[in-house]
Amino acid sequence: MKKTDLGVALYLLAAIVFLIIPIPSQLLDVLMAFNIAVALVILFNSMLAQEALSMSAFPTMLLMTTVFRISLNVSSTRLILNDGDPGEVVRTFGQFVGGGNLVIGAIIFIILILVQFMVINKGSERVAEVTARFTLDAMPGKQMAIDADLNTGAITDKQAKERREKLQQESAFFGSMDGAVKYVKGDATAGLIITVINFIGGIVMGVMYRGMEMGDAFNEYTILTIGDGLVSQIPSLLISLSTGMLVTKASKEAGVGDMVFGQIFAMPSVMYGVGGTLIVLGLVTQLPTLIFIPMGLVCIYLGTQLRDSQAAAGIESAANMEEQEAEEIRKPENVVSLLQVDPIELELGYGLIPLVDVNQGGDLLDRVLMIRRQIALDLGTIVPVIRLRDNIQINPNQYIIKIKGVKVSEGEILFDHYMAMNPGMVEEEIAGIPTFEPSFHLPALWISESQRERAESLGYTVVDPPSIITTHLTQVITSHIDELLTRQDVQNLISNIKESNPILVDELVPKLLGIGEIQKVLQNLLSEGVSIRDLLTIFETLADHAAITRDTDVLTEYVRQSLKRSISSKFFAPNETTTVVTLDPKIEQEIMASVKQTEQGSYIALEPDKSQKIINALGKEIEKMEDLGKTPIVITSPIVRLYFKRLVQDYYKDLIVISYNEVENNVELQSVGMVSTS
Repeated sequence: MKKTDLGVALYLLAAIVFLIIPIPSQLLDVLMAFNIAVALVILFNSMLAQEALSMSAFPTMLLMTTVFRISLNVSSTRLILNDGDPGEVVRTFGQFVGGGNLVIGAIIFIILILVQFMVINKGSERVAEVTARFTLDAMPGKQMAIDADLNTGAITDKQAKERREKLQQESAFFGSMDGAVKYVKGDATAGLIITVINFIGGIVMGVMYRGMEMGDAFNEYTILTIGDGLVSQIPSLLISLSTGMLVTKASKEAGVGDMVFGQIFAMPSVMYGVGGTLIVLGLVTQLPTLIFIPMGLVCIYLGTQLRDSQAAAGIESAANMEEQEAEEIRKPENVVSLLQVDPIELELGYGLIPLVDVNQGGDLLDRVLMIRRQIALDLGTIVPVIRLRDNIQINPNQYIIKIKGVKVSEGEILFDHYMAMNPGMVEEEIAGIPTFEPSFHLPALWISESQRERAESLGYTVVDPPSIITTHLTQVITSHIDELLTRQDVQNLISNIKESNPILVDELVPKLLGIGEIQKVLQNLLSEGVSIRDLLTIFETLADHAAITRDTDVLTEYVRQSLKRSISSKFFAPNETTTVVTLDPKIEQEIMASVKQTEQGSYIALEPDKSQKIINALGKEIEKMEDLGKTPIVITSPIVRLYFKRLVQDYYKDLIVISYNEVENNVELQSVGMVSTS
């Protein structure tokens, strides 16, 4: 057992023993002095604590000191009633505080009790209750703020974890304080009751058992009762004061002394005003002139000293800042920090900053966080942290989306306007500023707030600026999600699935495939919008076929066939007929005949004129589908799908190409065209 644990155990054990076993008055004197010392230690710690959590053990200390103080009170009561000798500490307090006058001593004791009950205890209890409630109510908002800071890159994952832990500690601390304050109130009540018992019981014992006169017994036991009450109530008062000081502490950067002198005596003009007022009161009224005028002059002098010290501090601060700037200039540039490239960046013009500022009602940070969550649910991969930055070099209403430091898309927002888009069913047009929706380049209108309700009633799709940006950002991230998947991300996914399927992972990695090869398969899936959430199925399929081939493109096709339920549910509606375009068998044969196998994988060596004919024929079929308002989907044989997709992806990047083996049995397909060059 540690020495600290042993000390706490002995402290509590002594309190229990004192409740049962009588102790001599000399030992009681020592213990009462010790009790006062402990109360003073707690008080000064509360004053000097930088924040409430610096004394997170305070509720426990409160309980232990209360039990110990009550045990001493019981011991002193036993000595008072038994032989009228509770020790020098109790007797001295009773005589010294009242100055030998029982009436004065009793009045001082009653005032002390009232102050503790009606001011300190009641106030501390109320503040602790309100603080606990508001701390618990504010937890969701604080957690969202931590997520927002993490999302914008303002803090690291480690810092975010530390803040969350601190938030939980604050919640637990103030919740405990709300209950612990009740001990303080109960302790004061118990002390008052014990005092009454000492007074009445002492007189009875003195008259009946010790043969004292009524007056002598009254004087003797009144002094002892007042002394005993003061000895117990003063430490209790100190603990109550510590409790109130701790729960009312608002600053997390300074102790009580720094807060008081730093805030109350911080403005020279205040001291001048107070000094002038005191001087006027001393001259005009009947108040003591020799007191008010000197005190006013002292305040004016303090104001002058405060002004001079603040001016000197300002000059010193400016000099230090200039020195720091000069030192930074003299330092060699830290080139390593400049080499860092953020995976995803969203740069905003200064006119769009209110969309990010929570104080101005902006919720873009929260929406960006939801993008990462939604993509994780849809595609099963973790989106890297999205950095939000302001850029004064671009148009105030412009925003730029960068992937790995390179601009890939941009847009422009009219602040305090809404974008209205015609879904194709609107008969009556509305006036507005013509524009294009940035995600899919659809025609749209900028309308004012007053036009919003009417536009919605006419059938327009109306979206606000944050929704426009988040939709655009989601579309850009989704289209580049495959290149954002790093080897470290893959290792994290492997580690995650290994917890529940260690045998599968041990068989696959690194015996059959390396992390880089698994990364390539997952990137192939993500590049065509296939979710990788079902990692178990993906890894099972890779383990089944990796012993035969390590060609990542071929392995991707095997995985796609294993994920046909997921692919079918994404692109086809069950029990409904879906229109598709098929591929001419002759074209399939030509493609397969042109496939060349190498050690690095396979590739298509199709003649340029044939490739162009296939592209042109595909373009005609896609145009027909779009005229029908359908999403173009091309169905091929399993062995051809990969190479056909590779052939046309430079021309039609978002074209959906699916093999027959990737379609569920309950899906009904209807061919409305065929890609043919004949």
